[in-house]
Amino acid sequence: MQNHDREPSSLRRLVTILVLIVAGETVFFLPFVLPRVFRPTLLEVFQLTNLELGVAFSIYGLVALLAYFPGGPLADRFSARKLMAFALLATSLGGIVMTSLPSFPVLKMLYGFWGLTTILLFWAPLIRETRAWGGAELPGRAFGFLDGGRGFVAAAIGSSAVALFSYFMPDDVQIATPDQQANAFRQVVLLFSTITFAAAILVWFAINDNSHRHIAPTSELKSQGIVRVLRMPTVWLQSVVVVCAYVGYKGLDDISLYAYEVLEFDEVESATVGTLSMWVRPFAAIAAGLLADRVGVARMTIASLAMFAIGTGVIAIGPFQPGVTAFFFATLIATSAAVFALRGLYYAMMEEGRVPFGDTGTAVGIVSVVGYTPDVFMGPVMGVLLDRWPGERGHQYVFLVLTIAALVGLVASIMFLRIVERSQRQAA
Repeated sequence: MQNHDREPSSLRRLVTILVLIVAGETVFFLPFVLPRVFRPTLLEVFQLTNLELGVAFSIYGLVALLAYFPGGPLADRFSARKLMAFALLATSLGGIVMTSLPSFPVLKMLYGFWGLTTILLFWAPLIRETRAWGGAELPGRAFGFLDGGRGFVAAAIGSSAVALFSYFMPDDVQIATPDQQANAFRQVVLLFSTITFAAAILVWFAINDNSHRHIAPTSELKSQGIVRVLRMPTVWLQSVVVVCAYVGYKGLDDISLYAYEVLEFDEVESATVGTLSMWVRPFAAIAAGLLADRVGVARMTIASLAMFAIGTGVIAIGPFQPGVTAFFFATLIATSAAVFALRGLYYAMMEEGRVPFGDTGTAVGIVSVVGYTPDVFMGPVMGVLLDRWPGERGHQYVFLVLTIAALVGLVASIMFLRIVERSQRQAA
């Protein structure tokens, strides 16, 4: 009888993490994956400058910052299934609007709308459910599987989207007309919208409303919990690490444009470079999560930030020229691995930082308000640098910003480790 009970439990756990993985990535296909892989095409189809696209990202970021904190306590009180399914449905409808290739003012409104749908109702429930899945013993594995799996989904769908885009473009991409570009781009947006809608249905039927409540009690929306989390230095250091790692993640949006403008790749080739970076993500995040459960999350975070700093520093120096790509790809793979390893680690830091499980949503809200500020400033910063210094120089400045962020995060992660080690000694 015990074995019979254990099997459905194991199956349910497997289904839960797989659904969280799929939902956790598809909700960001339209606002993030689309411009990352197809940035040159998006700029041309919408007739935007880099700064204008950065402004749209900033609007998303500002709305998201306002949504992170109230979204945290909501996740501690209400059904993750309902919150996440509705968020996915609404996000997919925004993609339908995008297929009309709206004006820049409408595009800005759309990014603001996505800031609400992806964050207020989705982000904290996703993190809370993942932490519940991993428990106290396997936090690295839980978040490594989540982000690694999300990376696999993004890379697979991204590669499919590039193939679809290529199918609707002429054999000689350079002679594509504006109408051909726009039509191919619409097909990609429609693909992403359909997948996001399908994920909403999957969440609705596969996630158990009460799954997390059986693992740990749900905290009430009380000021004591907020104050308790605000007083934890590890939460603030974790926030700094998230800021710096997320600067790196946002900076990778420049990869496809770098390949297009500096290495002289065509639109399809540059999109392929963007997907190569995405394919690194599942392996890096899962490996980092598994190693973190052995050597410690803080130590793996320190190692990843060091690699991040070295990789972006090399690109900032600018040794890459058209036709000489092997070193570029090696650097890209190493840098992407470091950035995506961090994405699989920085929420696992909550366990070593001893955040009470009942306050997970609140802590996610606080960390996210601070940690995802790059959604506000990185788009305009990149836009100004790339438009003010066209060509290789602008890209070098972008990667210099990433190098500085990596070094700041490295200092914060070392401080975090010292606090963790001190608390462990005291507990012993």
